[in-house]
Amino acid sequence: MSDLRKVENVMGNRIYKRKVFDKIIQYLQEDVILVINGARQVGKTYILFYLEEYLKKKNKISYYLDLEDSRYLNILDAGVDAFIRHLKEEGFNTDKRIYVLIDEIQYLENPSSFLKLIHDHHKTIKLIVSGSSSFGIKKKFKDSLVGRMVTFEIFPLSFEEFLEFKGYKFVRGVSFTDKKIDELKVLLKEYVLFGAYPKIVLTQAKEKKERFLQQIIDTYIKKDIRDIGNIKEIDKFNKLIEVLSSQSGNLLNITELSNTCRLAKKTIEYYLFILENTYIIKLVKPYHSNLRSELFKTPKIYFYDTGLLQMLQLKTIPGAIIGNVFETAVFSELVKRCGKDRIFYWRTKDKKEIDFILRQNNTILPVEVKYDFSRFSKTAINYFLTKYHLKDYRVIGFEGDLNQEQFVYLWEESFFKKTV
Repeated sequence: MSDLRKVENVMGNRIYKRKVFDKIIQYLQEDVILVINGARQVGKTYILFYLEEYLKKKNKISYYLDLEDSRYLNILDAGVDAFIRHLKEEGFNTDKRIYVLIDEIQYLENPSSFLKLIHDHHKTIKLIVSGSSSFGIKKKFKDSLVGRMVTFEIFPLSFEEFLEFKGYKFVRGVSFTDKKIDELKVLLKEYVLFGAYPKIVLTQAKEKKERFLQQIIDTYIKKDIRDIGNIKEIDKFNKLIEVLSSQSGNLLNITELSNTCRLAKKTIEYYLFILENTYIIKLVKPYHSNLRSELFKTPKIYFYDTGLLQMLQLKTIPGAIIGNVFETAVFSELVKRCGKDRIFYWRTKDKKEIDFILRQNNTILPVEVKYDFSRFSKTAINYFLTKYHLKDYRVIGFEGDLNQEQFVYLWEESFFKKTV
């Protein structure tokens, strides 16, 4: 029956390879459970579909189950023995290697126990599972799975993946003509304005893009997340999300949010925790080393997707890149290339500020974001480079002349070479 669901999902649609796929297949022979985690609509199911096709080409046996289908959820909730019996009823020989792909694992009543028992006592079954929020997973996953699983976080498309979904030929690292740069800018503008959820990228009409983005807001942000977090003050929660959308890239001010939304500070902190662990926002911490006394300690808030950000804030997608949207898009791209826990910001109490500090092992790289390169000032950068004994930095922009070596467009790789 799951095969029928698969046909319904992919009929007429190409299944695109995501960058994370090459990392996932490195663990197919390892004795660990693979967990694919991320927000709804970022493409986790299609990664499982792509993996299933890959396994078939390798003549491997696989079986896909979607736990949004109550029939399969009831079988797995009945326990391991019921699931093994189901596999045999479907014609699988459980004495031989089988790759079981389970979508939306967080719906299981006790996923930890189920996964642990399969992993420990049925070694021929390789589990690859997906989940729609780290919060939902963490609530139900117990310490018993530590050391038994490897997790891959899935985000909306990177700009390079966006170009591939668009069918646009792009080779990273080559020198581009003015014509190519102009084409890439047009595509980058769409990427920044509408965000990078796969369905949105593959949709052509602006009206449909907006409608699909609103559906994600209504069904995932305002319903699923509300249910996951057991949120009672629904109107105030929705108000908070809309207020936050106007503050992406700003310092977090709990007191101001509390007064604006009429919510207790502890409630605000809990809602922020939920939103961060369901991949809507990220609280970016300040970078510090030997200058703690002069630095801010308050985190900054960023949205992961600029399409959602603008629909929440403006109820439409404007025709031009405005306000905090370009910086938010750069943050999102940095997350996809560097990892969300390697990105910091830097700001002193006398307001010297650098948008992002990328950290990889013992190497750090300051990155400034300017929509127009001509608006870049070296004051804060020079201060930072001197204090931390560094030489290198990058400025990511959209308009203006690349008249300095450190000036780069978002699609270039040079500003990552020191960190990744």
